[in-house]
Amino acid sequence: MARIVTYESDNSLKKGYFSIFLEIFDEIRYNKWLTFQLFKRDFFGTYKQSFIGIFWAFIMPFFSLGTFILLNRSGIFSIGDIDTPYPIYAMVGISFWQIFSTGLISSSNSLAQAGAMITKINFSKKSLVIASMAKTTVTFLIQSILVALLFIFYHIAPSIGIFLIPIVIIPLMLFVIGLGFILSLLNAFIKDVGNGLSVIVTFLMFLTPVLYAKPSTGMLAHLTKFNPLYYIVSAGRDLVLKGVISEPRGFLFSVVMSFVIFIIFLFIFHLTETRVTERI
Repeated sequence: MARIVTYESDNSLKKGYFSIFLEIFDEIRYNKWLTFQLFKRDFFGTYKQSFIGIFWAFIMPFFSLGTFILLNRSGIFSIGDIDTPYPIYAMVGISFWQIFSTGLISSSNSLAQAGAMITKINFSKKSLVIASMAKTTVTFLIQSILVALLFIFYHIAPSIGIFLIPIVIIPLMLFVIGLGFILSLLNAFIKDVGNGLSVIVTFLMFLTPVLYAKPSTGMLAHLTKFNPLYYIVSAGRDLVLKGVISEPRGFLFSVVMSFVIFIIFLFIFHLTETRVTERI
């Protein structure tokens, strides 16, 4: 029997916050098949007409890695003191960073790129944002193969802490999905958001110690203290290379903030998504 969902303008607030959240998660559970189909469409569509195809997931990290090696050897930029071969150190950091960067850009464009479908079909728009994040997760798994090959090449074994990686990936994904909810709405209304986001994400990567060690002095060291992305990325890298998280307080704060951002923006998205069709 087909399920019928009736959307009423501004009616949700009358139900109470607890009932709204139950409705949201029930809607996400019910639409898991739709989310999976959207994921397959986006993932295969990305590489379908590409000559190199899925190998782009390997090429882009190598490009970033090569850029920083060149800058370091030319004396323009210092990667700092690290205890691990730099390619492994950098590739592990890039793998976690790509979850944020590609996931945020993909999810923020999810509504705008599905404009024709949104105007013709009445369905949960949350599935579009979540499906775009699922595609990013698969890219992370592909890049993990590259990281494993580097470990083999350097004859180094990862730490046993690698099995705790989900405690880093889950809050990172919630952080990205939460931001994706609000940015996808803004991008649907204001197209400049999507155009400027790629520039901002690239700028953030250079401000975040992803491809270099955390500086101990200077403005960048001060900014890093307030950068939640640093604590999440470094926690994942620490678990892979050392088996322990070197800055647990900062990581715990970032995890709590990720959950808060996810819940707040999910709530806002749920109350606003019925108006998206009018703006697309």
